[in-house]
Parts: sequence; C-alpha cells; structure tokens
Amino acid sequence: MISIDDFNFSGKRALVRVDFNVPLDKKTLEVTDDARIRATIPSLKKILNDGGSCVLMSHLGRPLKKLKDDGTVDYEKHSLKNVLSTLSGLLGIDVKWGGDCIGEEAAQMASNLKPGEVLLIENLRFYKEEEKGDEAFAEKLSKLGDIWVNDAFGTAHRAHASTAIIAKFFPGHSCFGYVMAQEVANAEKVMKNAERPFTAITGGAKVSDKLLILENLIEKVDNLIIGGGMAYTFLKAQGYEIGSSLCEDDRLDLCLELLKKAEARGVKMLLPEDSIVADAFSNEANYKNCDNKQIDKGWMGLDIGEKAIESFADVVRNSKTILWNGPMGVFEMSHFEKGTKTIAIAVAEATKNGAFSLIGGGDSAAAVAKFGLENEVSYVSTGGGALLEYFEGKTLPGIAAVLAQE
Repeated sequence: MISIDDFNFSGKRALVRVDFNVPLDKKTLEVTDDARIRATIPSLKKILNDGGSCVLMSHLGRPLKKLKDDGTVDYEKHSLKNVLSTLSGLLGIDVKWGGDCIGEEAAQMASNLKPGEVLLIENLRFYKEEEKGDEAFAEKLSKLGDIWVNDAFGTAHRAHASTAIIAKFFPGHSCFGYVMAQEVANAEKVMKNAERPFTAITGGAKVSDKLLILENLIEKVDNLIIGGGMAYTFLKAQGYEIGSSLCEDDRLDLCLELLKKAEARGVKMLLPEDSIVADAFSNEANYKNCDNKQIDKGWMGLDIGEKAIESFADVVRNSKTILWNGPMGVFEMSHFEKGTKTIAIAVAEATKNGAFSLIGGGDSAAAVAKFGLENEVSYVSTGGGALLEYFEGKTLPGIAAVLAQE
C-alpha cells in the first residue's frame, strides 16, 4: 500500500481529497462534530512539516439533490467555507479560501501557495460532474497539485471524479493519507487476522441494509449479535408476535436462511430475548419490558430488554475481537438508550482487557461519542458506508485507484 510516508513533499503541492462532510448547526452553520476534520490533521501536518503545501478538496452534503423550496441550490448551507474556521483552529494556521473548486482563481491561488500554506476549495458536488466521475472534471482538479493524496475513506466506495478517476492523472504520484491507511489496516485486522472469539454486533432498522454484511460475517465470526429494528424481522420469521415493531415481511424467508447458515457453520447468532416496548415512537410514550415471544398489538420494540442486555454484554466482554455496526435501539431517546449504552460499556471493558474493537462509523460512532467512550475502544471508523461495503467484500474504487498506480 502506497502511504503518505513514501513521499517527501518538500517543495511539492499536495492535492488532498479529504472528507469534510461534517454536520453543521442548522441556524449558525457552524461545525457541530469535527471528528472527520481532526482525523485528517496528521496527514496535513506531515505534508507541511516536509516543506510542502496543501490544496484540500471535499464534498459537503448533496447540494444538487437537496434544493431550496424555490428549486435553487442552497450554496450557503453547502459551502465548505463553513468549515474554514474549524479547520484553521485545528491546524493552527490561517487556511486560505480558494472559492470555486475549478477555474482560473482556484488555479492561480494554488500555484501561488508557499511551503507551509493550505488552501481549501469549494464543495465539489456543486458540479454534477463530480458524482458522475467525469474525466474532464477530474483533469481540471488535477492541475491544482503535484501529488494526489486520498485521505477520504468515507467516500472510498464512490467512483467519483475526485475519489477515483483523478488517479489516472497522477501516475506514480498517488498515495493514501493516514486516515485511509489506518481504516484499511484496521478493517483487514478484523476481517483477516481476528483473534478469537470474534464477535460482530449489528443493529439498525433493516435487514435489507445489512444483508451482504450479515452473509459475509457468518463466514468469519464466532458470535453474531442482532439488535435494533432488524431483530424483529428475525423474530417474526421464527413465529413470534412482534406487535407494531419494525418488520420487513418480504425478508422473513431470508432471515430463516441466515439462521440456518449460522447454525451450519457453528456460529452463535444471538437475538434479543426481550425488549423495551412502547405504545408510540416517542420518548414520552408509555413503555415496559416485554418478552419477545409475545409483544402486544400496538406496542413496538425500541430497545433490547434486560435479559438481552445481560446476555449480549456477557458475550462481548468475553470476546477478543469486536466489530460493532449499528445501535441496539433508539439511543437518541433517553428511555431507549440503555441497551446501546450498556453494549458500548461492555465493548470498552473488553478493550481494556486486551480485545481489539472496531466501531463501524455512522450511528455506532455517534453512540460511543454520546457516552464518552470513543477513547476507550481500539478504533472508530470515519466511514460508515465505505466500511460496510468493505466488509461486504466489495472492491472500493477509492482504494483501487491508488493501488492501480503502484
């Protein structure tokens, strides 16, 4: 794997694809979670410390798909200028604003960069050519740097102009930044070199969202814990009454197949014995602990119950490798956070006792952050969708593009 450490950036201008697709406050448009920006700082400092300069490109949201009420693009809401002050503070320098990502002004500002300087250019997705993987657009971007550094794992599963197509304009001058290198190394450690027992924890709303990863994990793990809304499709498939809980009726046969596959391979698939059920999807709803074999009509499972918490946590604490992707319930609501919180604590305890734990981005990353445990697990991924596709066994274009230049 070609790493940023394989290059000396002295006198060079690095064109770095970062993932600054961060949440912003709806009113002030200030960054509310800077984790993805912080993750890139070591790569940027390596370039600057070598005596190089950086041109940074990223996307922010989906501006061409989420238009204003009048049908126009909301440039203010989706401008990367909103992350400029946060980035400058984390880097400890005044990052320059380059305006548009292509065109004469950006090209001129890039060519005028001195060693130690950083230029941030505008949201790539203001141009439809970015998501289309347009080669001419990629070529225009390529003029902004001498070496292309891909450090955007969160978009590694997209064959976009800036994440993959651009590599062909940097033969022998492409590499992974530290974020990409760490993401791949940690994912491979889990999927190819896991110490046993290996436990995967999956949650979220739908079985269909996790179908490929479930099939792939059954081939690799010792224990597969199923929580969240997806658990109720498995439970209904086994003939249980699940009330008004989430369910994909067209996936019932598939769930039975997965259970059979797990049994045939000697994989222990754990479904929750009980749930915290509510009579409405609300933190103010009436709620109670209920056995999962018989959930009353009009009640829905919004968290795993006390017995499930105890059995799941016990398996997690006795594991040596842990992959967690998806919450156990609606942890955003205080009455339904206990399952996710307890599992997060169990993962942290296992890690403290020598286990390797990988938190798979998205809601799982948000959960460990909410409960203040992000520094008590081995690694928190910055890329939810990309990591999922990696675990599904797919080739990620953003990784393949760099490797093709070796």
